[in-house]
Amino acid sequence: MLKEEMYRDIESRSEELFAMADDLFDHPELGLEEYHALDVLTGWLVREGFEVERGVAGVETSFRAVYRQGEGGPNIGLLCEYDALPGMGHACGHHLQGPSILAAAKALKDAPIEGNYTVTVYGTPAEESVSGKIRMIQNGCTFEELSVAFMMHGGPATQVDVKSLANSKFLVIYHGVSAHAALRPEKGRSALDGLLLAFQGIEFLREHVNSDVKIHYTVTSCGGTPANVVPALAEASLYARSYNRAYLDTVVERLKKVFQGAAMMTETEVEIIEEKRVDNKIPVLSLNDLVMKQAEEIGAPRIRPAREKTGSTDFGNVMRRVPGTCARIAFVGEGAAAHSQEYLDAGKTQEAHDAILYGAKILAGAALELIEDPELLERVQKEFAEKLEKENQEGK
Repeated sequence: MLKEEMYRDIESRSEELFAMADDLFDHPELGLEEYHALDVLTGWLVREGFEVERGVAGVETSFRAVYRQGEGGPNIGLLCEYDALPGMGHACGHHLQGPSILAAAKALKDAPIEGNYTVTVYGTPAEESVSGKIRMIQNGCTFEELSVAFMMHGGPATQVDVKSLANSKFLVIYHGVSAHAALRPEKGRSALDGLLLAFQGIEFLREHVNSDVKIHYTVTSCGGTPANVVPALAEASLYARSYNRAYLDTVVERLKKVFQGAAMMTETEVEIIEEKRVDNKIPVLSLNDLVMKQAEEIGAPRIRPAREKTGSTDFGNVMRRVPGTCARIAFVGEGAAAHSQEYLDAGKTQEAHDAILYGAKILAGAALELIEDPELLERVQKEFAEKLEKENQEGK
């Protein structure tokens, strides 16, 4: 069987893949500083015959690696992250992704698959900080040449996700006029009053939005003035989330009116700066089923039902453009929290190494079925288009 041949190819590289993952684990790099990881991953891809471009869309530590067999056919996208966490290294498990994705890509490249197809590996940095995929999209790399987009991620169980939260992050700055609060308060225009009034408006808004909407805010600065001085500057950080990007956009417009209304009432001025715009995933259940079918076939550890609702990820911005899914592979104990010491302690264990191989086999097997069965790929893409259209309609 062709799948078995690919699995043997992946297993034959196990020691090389484990060493690569351990190297990345031992050299954790923060977002947009992943130069060692970039060299390790792209160097391997060049040696294995992929066409490699570094610094895609002006993001210096990103890359694209491509293998083409003939002209046309499906383009299988395989995405990996490799940034670490401040002060916690690879407690995110990102060091496992690159080796696993590279092994899947190499197996697809070398297998005697009939027909035309393309394998595209994207290195997407800074997921934990500035959301590298979003920055790449903003700079013109839309990922839309892909027929499908796959990722793998270590976790407490082997499973897939359904919904994720869209997220808009804002920096809100009120500008007022400083004055002595005891002697000439009438001369002042309190930026802090504007901000506090906006917060009160948000509390009234909560009653009139869908139940899945989450709004969080905090004061990050109020000018540092003493209590008897009217503050001329006040800043806040705000997050607004929903499982529907289209609906969240309507909530964001209402939030802007709240900010602007508070500025009018306090005769201050307000800046509303959107710092990040994360989309929710469009779940393609047929693609999820295909991934879990592979997991069952190879006996992956701790297979569990899909996570119905998750937090925010910049992979959502890709999954609103092309059908995609992320295979989560068990390597830590059930119940372990992401970004925890437990993840860090497990980073170089046998379970972590095994997750690399399981992830590679699962994604290579799923990709092979899509290449060999055009009707299956067509169903996946049709489901994606229908789900996207339905969500956009529901969000209006």
